Amino acid sequence: MQINAFAALEKGAELQPFSFQAKPLQAFDCAIKVMACGICHSDIHMIHDDWNQSRYPLVPGHEVIGEVVEVGSQVTHLKVGDRVGVGWQQAACMHCLDCMKGNHNLCDQAEGLIVNGYGGFADSMVADSRFAFKLPPGVSTQSAGPILCGGATVYAGLRNAGMTSGQNIGVIGIGGLGHLAIQFASRLGNRVTVFTTSADKAEFATQLGAHEAILVPPGGSPPLPIRKLNILINTANQALDWLGYVNHLDSNGTFVFVGIPSEPLTIPVTPLTAKQRRIMGSEIASPAVIMEMLQIVDQFGIQPRVETFPLAQVNEAIQHLRDNKVRYRAVLTI
Repeated sequence: MQINAFAALEKGAELQPFSFQAKPLQAFDCAIKVMACGICHSDIHMIHDDWNQSRYPLVPGHEVIGEVVEVGSQVTHLKVGDRVGVGWQQAACMHCLDCMKGNHNLCDQAEGLIVNGYGGFADSMVADSRFAFKLPPGVSTQSAGPILCGGATVYAGLRNAGMTSGQNIGVIGIGGLGHLAIQFASRLGNRVTVFTTSADKAEFATQLGAHEAILVPPGGSPPLPIRKLNILINTANQALDWLGYVNHLDSNGTFVFVGIPSEPLTIPVTPLTAKQRRIMGSEIASPAVIMEMLQIVDQFGIQPRVETFPLAQVNEAIQHLRDNKVRYRAVLTI
């Protein structure tokens, strides 16, 4: 099968048309006709080799939504015609202790879709069916891509931090990740406080379900807490006054990072030990958590806010994202 895609042929290059022959389907593979694909900041990092793991030609796209057109001999959970999503992870060893526990995302041999293969800025792709997820009917094709990446990131982070319901949860940052974290936390029955530097975003956060929005001056510190939080999730990538935010945590509270700050954390230990507070990190979700998340997205109507662009305008869409003009996720339609 010939695949027509857009690729960066060298580090930092604009994407241009690129065609290649798909690898033959293995036993657990499926071939997918791409219908839509989100654009993530991670795609831009990969185009520029910011993480020293890019291979060129590089076909970005790890928020892929499409229709199954062929399945391998061992695929039993998908059939031709199913609508599926594929996120960041494309493979795991399937036999280490983490994999046997269901934590395939933590496998030391895990492979990224656009690190070890070609992504979804294309008309078709071949994927390991064990990392392709059938979409519930209520999840729209255009919005589903960001759910597979940004949605899975914040949902897994909140769940790993112990989110249930009836809790006080804080969200730092209202962007592509934060606007989804607000929806997950509030619609699952929690009281949500957001921290933002923008009055416009504060208003938007309340429309999404936040109960309180606290404005923090750029480069400043959050005010002293009135209501302590059980969980605080950071979605920002700037260096902030982390101690100021730690003080918003209640006893036994958890501070979870899904956004990666630009500088190392500097947090005194005593405010952690005195209140038994925890700091943790979380990245992609396991297949089981992604499947759970998709059911919640369908049941509770969680909806990323997206701007769509035709695949032929991929470079314009990427520049729009670089310029921080996207509200709040960009999606290519094929």
